[in-house]
Amino acid sequence: MALPANEVENSKTKDFASNRSPQTEHHEHAHEAQFGEQLVNAPTESSTGTGAAGVEPQRTSAGLKKTRSALGLHPEAPIDPEHDTKQHQDLFWSKVKIALREPFAEFWGVCIMVMFGDGSVAQVLLSTGQTTAPGGNGFGAYQSISWGWGIGVMLGIYVAGDSGAYLNPAITFTNCLFRQLPWRRFPMYFIAQLLGGFVGSGIVYANYISAIDWFEGGHGIRTVPPAAKATAGIFCTYPQPFVTKASQFFSEFIASSLLMFIIFALKDPSNNGVGKSNKWFPLALFFLIFGLGACFGWETGYAINLVRDFGPRLMSYAVGYPSEVWSAGGYYFWIPMVAPFCGCVFGGFLYDLFIYTGETPVNSPWFGLKYLLHAQKQRREHLRRNKEEGLV
Repeated sequence: MALPANEVENSKTKDFASNRSPQTEHHEHAHEAQFGEQLVNAPTESSTGTGAAGVEPQRTSAGLKKTRSALGLHPEAPIDPEHDTKQHQDLFWSKVKIALREPFAEFWGVCIMVMFGDGSVAQVLLSTGQTTAPGGNGFGAYQSISWGWGIGVMLGIYVAGDSGAYLNPAITFTNCLFRQLPWRRFPMYFIAQLLGGFVGSGIVYANYISAIDWFEGGHGIRTVPPAAKATAGIFCTYPQPFVTKASQFFSEFIASSLLMFIIFALKDPSNNGVGKSNKWFPLALFFLIFGLGACFGWETGYAINLVRDFGPRLMSYAVGYPSEVWSAGGYYFWIPMVAPFCGCVFGGFLYDLFIYTGETPVNSPWFGLKYLLHAQKQRREHLRRNKEEGLV
């Protein structure tokens, strides 16, 4: 019997066991389409095996299952079945694309997000005071930055739909914790996201390098806030000089908590307050990111994302910005690395504690602690057996 379209989609993107109930699969799969639906296609001659010979065509992805599993990905690649049987898929690079489909999606999603976000900051900062601009005072204002980041997140989600479009390690981590996204995917997603932030900010730097030289006052001059002509803030966030360490952390924590709480609300299939189609989700995220920037962006720059901040910070240091990129703000750099994880986990926990009715560790005995202790016990037993059998 043929699977319904949504079950076909689930089978290609979810690592759940086949003996679980439909209700369990429904709630667990909610996170897999976290930021966009996977490919769902009508049956075709290639995908249904109804060709002249009546034999199902060979799928290129079938030979890449072990490779994908070794990378921590689902053995079945989220690829159009009709595309999967085309002759060009036997080319080397086509196989690479199938094997790394989700990491590539996360890489380019983050890259595009950072290009639009950092690009908006560059244009606003570097054009400050330009009398040739409409209005005679530069090409953009602070709200232009909120627009840029909102648009960047929305477009990044569209690009990275086949991976779930998490675009943020803290969001990926929280979905592993509360929505049963397989933990083995986290390392590959994290690496792809980090590289995307590095490359995206590097492209912005290359595009604006002449303007940066002009704004800073000479070729190769690079300064960090609070210097008067500092341009390092184009790429990563720096706190206002009066903000204490505790306030720095809290500013990032509360923005990250709001981010995750609202994402869980938007993706809750039982929440009647949101649209049932995932096609509205990227637009909703646009407004969410815009709102966070407009309401919580002043004190620390609302990084709310490790790869959006650390990747560009590393890039800026690599191209010649001084070591103050790490020490500025009382070594502020670690806060956008830690606070988003704490905030996203707290925001996800709050939503599940007070609103979510599906399967989650919060809706289990002892808030999931019982199952966690059981899993640790099983792992110790597994390691003990391996040691007795001489397995590494």
